Amino acid sequence: MSEKFLYSLARPLLFAMDAEAAHHLTLPAMKRAAALGLTRLLKKPQADPRTVMGISFPNPVGLAAGLDKDGAFIDALADLGFGSIEVGTVTPRAQAGNPKPRMFRLPAAHAIINRMGFNNGGVDAFVANVQASRFYQNRAGVLGLNIGKNADTPIERAAEDYLHCLEKVYPYASYVTVNISSPNTKNLRQLQGASELDALLEQLKAAQARLSDRHKRYVPLALKIAPDIDAEQIKTIADSLTRHKIDGVIATNTTLSRSAVEGMRHGAEAGGLSGAPVFELSNTVIRLLKAELGDALPIIGVGGIMRGADAKTKIDAGAQLVQLYSGLIYAGPGLVRDCADALRGN
Repeated sequence: MSEKFLYSLARPLLFAMDAEAAHHLTLPAMKRAAALGLTRLLKKPQADPRTVMGISFPNPVGLAAGLDKDGAFIDALADLGFGSIEVGTVTPRAQAGNPKPRMFRLPAAHAIINRMGFNNGGVDAFVANVQASRFYQNRAGVLGLNIGKNADTPIERAAEDYLHCLEKVYPYASYVTVNISSPNTKNLRQLQGASELDALLEQLKAAQARLSDRHKRYVPLALKIAPDIDAEQIKTIADSLTRHKIDGVIATNTTLSRSAVEGMRHGAEAGGLSGAPVFELSNTVIRLLKAELGDALPIIGVGGIMRGADAKTKIDAGAQLVQLYSGLIYAGPGLVRDCADALRGN
């Protein structure tokens, strides 16, 4: 039986549950299946290596951050055939996130709204989980570690949180993503402003140089940005990225726009909207970024990939790699192979 058929059986049961409850049921079940070797029976994409940020990715389809915030399910997720696994967002100290309910499915729009608020167990527990994974121990593939700030850290001291997390995760990461674009931490997107971004990137690059010397290993830095920015802001961000020699940019996070889900059940919930409605928004950001950046640094495309053709559209827009999250909830794990097949030869 294919994973598509199995997921078609499981999905109605999962969708009958609260979205966050289903999440907390599915990942531990996958972990148990992985421990029994069952997930390794899934058919994997053919090898299709790409070199991006100086890293060799086995295929161009990665897992986006957010699905595994604490790095507790790396091995199970790796068995789905991803070319890279990104876990987090992690913060220096553990935090509960926003009050529940805080995750909502909008099936008619193939969308999800979440206002999780960087709920996680803190960077020390996160690093322990990464170290314990078979994936890390065997250096089995590309592991991205995504860092953020605590909700109660004043925005003017945000850099301290990012620097603390960078120091902690650096030895274990293939690359580190700096998340300044979640809409669910107050004022976080303010860090995308010209002066704030310059100050943050300058400090991160200096820390990267120190850590590279200390660990005798260069770990690339990628910046994750929002879809809710105009052409002028994209120009400013692209300028900062190139001036500070940041290694990559991930476009995009979730959107605050509700135009695609207006009038739908849960459509007015606060939080970031992901899934199909963010597809064109993120594509526009990718195209504008590509026009500004050229080949100066690579773009990783995220947002609304529901089928293989969507992944190809992201690459055609200017991305070198893609990442999945919400599409997995709607299409199931077979989406990884569908996207990898669509991108072979591109």
